[in-house]
Amino acid sequence: MIVGLALAVAASASTWFYMNWILRPQQIADAIAHGRPRGNLSDLYPRWLGARELLRHGRNPYSAEITREIQQGYYGRPLDPTRSADPKDQQGFAYPAYVVFLMAPTVDLPFNVVQRGFRWLLFMLAIASVLLWLYVLRWKPRCGTKMIFIILMLGWLPLVQSIKLQQLSLLVAGLLAASAACLAGGWLVLAGVLLALATIKPHLTWPLVLWLLLWAISDWRSRRRFVFGFGLFMLLLLAGAELVLPGWLWMFVEGIGQYRQYTHGQSVLSDLFGLIVGRMLWVACFLACAFRLWKLRRKPASSAEFGHAVALALALTVVIIPMAALYNQVLLVPAILALLRSESAGYRILPAVRRARAIGYLLVVWPWIATMGLSLAYLWLTPEMRLRVWTIPLYSSYMAPVLVFGLALLDAWMTLPADPNARAA
Repeated sequence: MIVGLALAVAASASTWFYMNWILRPQQIADAIAHGRPRGNLSDLYPRWLGARELLRHGRNPYSAEITREIQQGYYGRPLDPTRSADPKDQQGFAYPAYVVFLMAPTVDLPFNVVQRGFRWLLFMLAIASVLLWLYVLRWKPRCGTKMIFIILMLGWLPLVQSIKLQQLSLLVAGLLAASAACLAGGWLVLAGVLLALATIKPHLTWPLVLWLLLWAISDWRSRRRFVFGFGLFMLLLLAGAELVLPGWLWMFVEGIGQYRQYTHGQSVLSDLFGLIVGRMLWVACFLACAFRLWKLRRKPASSAEFGHAVALALALTVVIIPMAALYNQVLLVPAILALLRSESAGYRILPAVRRARAIGYLLVVWPWIATMGLSLAYLWLTPEMRLRVWTIPLYSSYMAPVLVFGLALLDAWMTLPADPNARAA
């Protein structure tokens, strides 16, 4: 166990070393070489500034004027369409207007203070998410194993990127973990409220929302409180947003359309296999997942099968949403833990599936292997070599979510042991 903890610390530390001493210098050098602007580069900033201007001054956060002010802080200057090297992402306020209610306590604070506080919040959410997902999966590993999971989580490349960018995806992932844990604990109304809050990023939540509503309807008498909590709080969020910014919904839809135009976002499947094949696989993945989740719709939230179903829905989300950003892979955490739980339970599986799992685990741990290697070789790498090798830890970033989803789908078909805590690590 001590060796495992030491390796986990070394792996996580190497990720942070890679981000700060290899990847960041490469990005700075590339920006200087191409004349690209660099400001605070905080994904929290557009939401914070939009909320501040709306709540304090009544200004429309979706307006072109606010977008230019966001660019001034985010990039260091407004983007110039005549400069071909300038970023394409306009960094507009492309969120539902009710995100301002989450930002409201911070709008009177300086942004550097908000940044520091939000960074610590993301660290705490990362730790809590591991423990919450273990609870949802009904897995009780030893304390040392839990510590290894938490340490690895804090140094996992998607999470480190999310913290460095101050991405709200990690906040959403924490809210989803808390919602699922509340369901597993019988706190149905609170679970619905937390799920409604998580819809500040609708594209990350709609598959799970559909599944949980189906699950609730399948046993309406005992689960209807979850639907009431979710539905009523969503109405409050939507109505409150309409009060502070009338007509915001159409502005949001228009903003999303513009965002898709200038980012040309595609799913992981489309990026890997091309647009046509990717869309065919999108449909196949969705239908296969929907078929299995339909079979699991009557499982109680206190069962391990329910936890596996939630994990599967989130793994599906990562591969089908039209955005292949690395930080969104924080949603794979419950699926990865579910696979590890199945390994600890000692199921008999086909040799081909075992080999596929080995490949999947290798893809998941590859960033740690690569960052440890680069960290150890750092002193021997010339600046020119560092600029060439910085992509190595990212090699698995596209295939890992696809294989994790496929393995999670296979795992969801397996019969879990009668004792959900049996043979826990």
